[in-house]
Amino acid sequence: MRRGAEAKTASQHTCLTLARPRLDQPPSQPISSDPSLPPRDDATVVPGMRVSEVGHKQEVELVPNKIHFMKTLSLKPLAFEIPDFLSEDECKLLINLAKREGLKKSPIQFSKERADSLEELAVNQMEIFNILDFNHDGQLQIIEMMSHERLAKDQLLTPKDIMEMYSSLKADPDGNGVLSLEEFKGVNMQDFYRYIDRKKTNKRELVRNSQQAWLVQGKGAHPIMHSIQQRVIHLTRLSAEIIELSEPLQVVRYDPGGYYHAHWDSGKAVPDISRISLEQFVHISPYHFLSRYATVLIYLSNVTGGGETNFPIADNRTYDYQSLIQNNIDLRDTYRHCDKGNLRIKPVQGTAVFWYNHLSDDEGWIGDIDQYSLHGGCLVTEGTKWIANQWISVHPNKRSQLLLQKVMAQHANDGDQSEGIVDEYCPAVHEEL
Repeated sequence: MRRGAEAKTASQHTCLTLARPRLDQPPSQPISSDPSLPPRDDATVVPGMRVSEVGHKQEVELVPNKIHFMKTLSLKPLAFEIPDFLSEDECKLLINLAKREGLKKSPIQFSKERADSLEELAVNQMEIFNILDFNHDGQLQIIEMMSHERLAKDQLLTPKDIMEMYSSLKADPDGNGVLSLEEFKGVNMQDFYRYIDRKKTNKRELVRNSQQAWLVQGKGAHPIMHSIQQRVIHLTRLSAEIIELSEPLQVVRYDPGGYYHAHWDSGKAVPDISRISLEQFVHISPYHFLSRYATVLIYLSNVTGGGETNFPIADNRTYDYQSLIQNNIDLRDTYRHCDKGNLRIKPVQGTAVFWYNHLSDDEGWIGDIDQYSLHGGCLVTEGTKWIANQWISVHPNKRSQLLLQKVMAQHANDGDQSEGIVDEYCPAVHEEL
């Protein structure tokens, strides 16, 4: 984030959009593509981006005087692979910067800071219910409760775990596995948390095993950080303002035995930030209010054994959470069952994988979470795996996004370093993901 950035009024951002391909748009300009792949008349594109079939390759210019090729990996979620996104030397540089910053054990529990923030904002039971109700049907399915970051904490919960908890707490009187708003309001959330705290956890059920560091990309950062941001801007076709207000770069190290069970990178954000003062907003950290619209994952090393990125249900015809666990095989379990996933991407140094975590709404803004974006990191059996994550963070409400940009620009104009917010709060941001 830049110091001294000028605040802009909402009227200057009336055309604020996100450039996820819309499947009903016809081509608006010629597309550079791999001549070995035949053209298709039913291509689904945004200007310059063709995504109609898995395996399709297109040219993208991320740095001056160099052409990269971007290959479509899947349509659900919409995911791409870009070889040589970084050079070998750039990968090594990022690893050294992360080591100098100091790697820490990746958190596996819900952040106390996050909990305190929600309490400070007085987020009530009704708001929590609405945040968890992904499909907006006025009920909480088991899958929606399992997605509750503080409830899951450090564990890979199963539907059986949730039903046992309901039974113990008498939260689901009719035993149908679905909580109405009245049933949800009838249970103290602290009782849910205490129940999970008492549950014994096998080490392999912990959500992840890794180390991480956060690298700030604002003024004063190493030039490579700005260069990566520019490439992400060209790759995603999003505005510089959105990218620069996103989370810092996260570098993660997985040693032998490291893994990350399948998860979604994003979740619903606190719905309304208009009631937040500047001081409160800065104190809490802006990233608590945002969703991760898209992910750019960069492999910083080759891996001798394991360590693939696994999308267990990519391009399934339909999505049913219950089908993830069948015959004692849990497709979310990347420690034991990565070989059962639909899409597995082998780490290759310098390669980036780019995917959307959300669908688009009717206005071209962030919509519902794409359930097919469920992904994880397979068990590293030999060698060390290094990756970098660049998340594109936006607020699901366009008006709140405009307010966010205005507030952050005002904070920068006041002479404070927004990087300080990042340094203090990023280890606690989205740690459940």
